Amino acid sequence: MNDIPQITAQELRLRLETGENLILIDVREDEEVALGMIPGAQHIPMGEIPQRTEDIPADAEVIFICRSGARSQRVCEYLQQFGYNTATNLSGGMIEWNETLED
Repeated sequence: MNDIPQITAQELRLRLETGENLILIDVREDEEVALGMIPGAQHIPMGEIPQRTEDIPADAEVIFICRSGARSQRVCEYLQQFGYNTATNLSGGMIEWNETLED
């Protein structure tokens, strides 16, 4: 299996600030996303990913988000088995994202 592409919260923030049109999927549970999501992110809970692969473009970079980066890493690994080679993990997840807000 190939290494999963990673993006840091700071890199993601810069790309969003420059107006890049990115596909973001938050795989956290409902109660977690209720506390806040990255603007523009789509919510697909991790447990629904296998049934909702048609909602995920296989030919574009898709950045997956969770609380710490662990669940989204597993989602990327799962999708890579089905040819989603540009599935990218937000390393550090929302914890890191929220820390970059304070900078």
